[in-house]
Amino acid sequence: MRVAVVTFDGFNELDSFIASALINRCRPDGLEAFITTPTPVVTSMNGVPVAGQRPMEFVSEAEVVLIGSGVKTRDVVADDRLLSMLPLDPARQLIGSQCSGALVLARLGLLEHMPACADRTSRPFVEACGVTVLDAPFHAEGNIATAGGCLASQYLATWVITRTLGEDAARAVLDYVAPVGENDETVDRGLRAVHEGSGLTLR
Repeated sequence: MRVAVVTFDGFNELDSFIASALINRCRPDGLEAFITTPTPVVTSMNGVPVAGQRPMEFVSEAEVVLIGSGVKTRDVVADDRLLSMLPLDPARQLIGSQCSGALVLARLGLLEHMPACADRTSRPFVEACGVTVLDAPFHAEGNIATAGGCLASQYLATWVITRTLGEDAARAVLDYVAPVGENDETVDRGLRAVHEGSGLTLR
């Protein structure tokens, strides 16, 4: 199972890298994430150049697609060429967005019948698309999920792992990356966020 972490120029490092790093803890179980970019190299909002692992064509092949955020997302949604590189299909793919990535899902018509999560800066722009923005870090309906706030990327990754490999796999990943002495708290918080945001039945 392959995950495309779509990463545009001006991206937020926390959003793309936390999600991909947590998911890639599951490589031995067949779940792998790839930084997917429209150009060979993209530069983060803090000036860090990163080489993409997969081109945008990979989006149509991946079983999971996560749309990261960044300081240029409004430019992305105004660019029909970039949007045409995102032939997303919720009937066969798990699709998620992080912070301003919700703008991309809204522009593609994927949030017409559901509320979404976004960071405070992006909220008014998402609302201007006619989408209700929740005061919550994570929300999912069916195969579409949104997360709001940089560190909510852990919840997006937890959702992906839970949906593809099960709750035990998600527990193991969260336990591994938790701050020392905060393992139970971190695992419980992550799974609770996904449970409350999506209605999944979690132990």
